[in-house]
Amino acid sequence: MTANVAGYLLQLLAGRWLGVAGYSEFASLLAVQLLCAVPALAMQNVVAREVVRGATLSAVRAMQWRCAGLVAAVSVVLVPVVAAVLDVGVWAAAAALGAAPALVILSGEQGILQGGNHFRALATVLAMAGTARVAPALLALALGGGAAGALWAGAVGIVGAALVAGRIARSTTRATDRPTDAGESRGQAGGADHEPVPETKAVGVLPVLRAVQVQAALMALSSVDLIVVRIVLDEVDASRYSLGTIATKIAFWLPQAVGVVLYPRMAQPTHSARAIRDALSVLSVIGVVAVIGAALAAPLAPLFAGEDYAPIQGLLWLFALHGAILAVLQGALLSAIAVERTALATVTWIGLAIEVTLMLTFARTIESLIGTAVSVAAVTTTIVAVVVLRTARTTPRPRTTPDTPASGLARTDRD
Repeated sequence: MTANVAGYLLQLLAGRWLGVAGYSEFASLLAVQLLCAVPALAMQNVVAREVVRGATLSAVRAMQWRCAGLVAAVSVVLVPVVAAVLDVGVWAAAAALGAAPALVILSGEQGILQGGNHFRALATVLAMAGTARVAPALLALALGGGAAGALWAGAVGIVGAALVAGRIARSTTRATDRPTDAGESRGQAGGADHEPVPETKAVGVLPVLRAVQVQAALMALSSVDLIVVRIVLDEVDASRYSLGTIATKIAFWLPQAVGVVLYPRMAQPTHSARAIRDALSVLSVIGVVAVIGAALAAPLAPLFAGEDYAPIQGLLWLFALHGAILAVLQGALLSAIAVERTALATVTWIGLAIEVTLMLTFARTIESLIGTAVSVAAVTTTIVAVVVLRTARTTPRPRTTPDTPASGLARTDRD
């Protein structure tokens, strides 16, 4: 909540300080930065899953540094592409992409805490990282640094947050009695203290790449409208639409803790089906509350954002509905990563292609843009959720014997 509120505050103040003439550039670059955070989101999920399954911390940290190097190389290549597509300066595009490698490292440390069920330490890191990213950016905006200055300041904050998160994760894992080696855990749980312990193999980059394409599909579907809007609408309406998406982001990210807490259970075969059903149910209820809240709070929007944004206040519930639907989709796709059925992301990629085609072909107003986004998200989420729930019901539970206990369950029960 702290991290999300900080992010909303940044966008709200940026909308007021940059005005309708300049906010769309900032919002579009934030959308690019969100897409660049996809490897980081995938990293956290894969690291958490591997920790649940018994991977050593040295193995997952080696993997996260390899992925950070790959992300840095890709970011350099994408800078001129982003500058050309969004019609922004190279310096501004570099600012949006510059934080991507640090986000990978930060998310890897968060995954270690998440997979180990260290939720108090994880909460500290999440709140600290959100504040460290937003506070320097707000200061840059207040001093007239513009979109590029704010994004560079935020990138510096993320680097600092990654360093602090590493220290917190190391001190937290050292302070626990829980072994960090999968073989150790199996030996203790099964009572075979004197048997040789097999060495845990290295964690490869391939699982992260598979999770990346799942997260990329979700983030693209949640952000592509902010990129298309600069193509099909004029500068003023594009800024109004961009500010309306704050309601989308609130409804989307507000229930993120549901997935964070239930994800380790999704990764355990004996608990997976129940955890998936619980997650989708809670996300749906929170979504309904978010949409009702947006409808009731809509008249207050011009007071915070300015009268220039009054024309969209009646549409805020629709923006919130878009975010609520995407939150349910996120929960369903998280479960796909947890059980390594990442091919399900194909449905989301198809939905993305349909949405972009419809927007570029038919959408020429704010209403038609958000209506298209909501419709495509609803159909895509329904298909993915149905497949996930059916798969969860039909997945057989692994059989264990007293001599071969499930190490992930033993570790979680001990915590």
